[in-house]
Amino acid sequence: MIIDCHAHLVPPSLLQALRDRAGDFPSVRMKDEGDSLSFAFAGNKPTRPVAKGLTDVGKRLSWMDENGIDRQVVGGWLDMMGNELPAEEGAAWNRVTNEHLWQAGQESGGRIVPLATVPLQDGRLAAEVLREAHATGFRGAMIGTQPNGRGGVLDDPALEPFWQAAHELGSAIFIHPVFDAGDDRVNDYGMANAVGRITDSLISVVRIIYSGHVERYSGAKIVIGIGGAALPYVVGRLRRNYSLHTDTLADPDKALSLLWYDTLLHDAGALQMLLNTVGHERVMLGSDMPFPIGDPKPREILDQAGVSGEVRDVIESGAAQRLLGL
Repeated sequence: MIIDCHAHLVPPSLLQALRDRAGDFPSVRMKDEGDSLSFAFAGNKPTRPVAKGLTDVGKRLSWMDENGIDRQVVGGWLDMMGNELPAEEGAAWNRVTNEHLWQAGQESGGRIVPLATVPLQDGRLAAEVLREAHATGFRGAMIGTQPNGRGGVLDDPALEPFWQAAHELGSAIFIHPVFDAGDDRVNDYGMANAVGRITDSLISVVRIIYSGHVERYSGAKIVIGIGGAALPYVVGRLRRNYSLHTDTLADPDKALSLLWYDTLLHDAGALQMLLNTVGHERVMLGSDMPFPIGDPKPREILDQAGVSGEVRDVIESGAAQRLLGL
């Protein structure tokens, strides 16, 4: 069973449901973009329209067949998770999203494995929606790096109910960069994708490493996409900083041994470094489908890095099965 652990989906039925229920979300301005929609949350600037690749389930399944992928773990689209909304409205928005993500998984015959969305603008409600999702059958959630809008942090004390729920549920929590990394210097040369996603993820994750969240809520299975977002490359500096502040910081090496990773690195040498740093037991195949910055042939990097045998079996299958109880 070959499993792609990192992809995104917006079920077509979700877009129609949101059109039909527009009156339920007074803080969301929806704009028709042909067959698609864009969204402006709580007076913020509109999102990009939902791309065809996010909604075309048939093409997705064909792509999986072409790449020899049996199952694909999908989160929603970060642009439309609605964490800027008033809390109760945001929870309702996420519940509708989860309903249609779950339905898409069922209709695919289990080939699509959905991750829930939760209202991170409110830790109590995020915990509540996560528990509801697990009761439905979800095994975890995909969350953004910056809860409650630009500049938010995942170690915010207000989010402790969410982390506690994830810990108790054994939830897989996939931390994913948001569209606006918060650094205007990456807005040229395609750098938002090339490096902005990396720096956004790295800062977000190092905060929950040093704050002790990774250890304290170790029941949660935290996934760091994009090959660990440069963590292996900077681990020496993380250790050095820790050695200077051992009375206030948590141990980064301990945290790295608890995290999970994907192969989305586009470079065989970088993948080898990831494996040398963290081992292969928690590394999984990842494509970031359908985005152009993703890997259209995600299994080839394993060939290029000379990964084979038992190690390859774990990366392509075993780790994701353990993560999600598949």
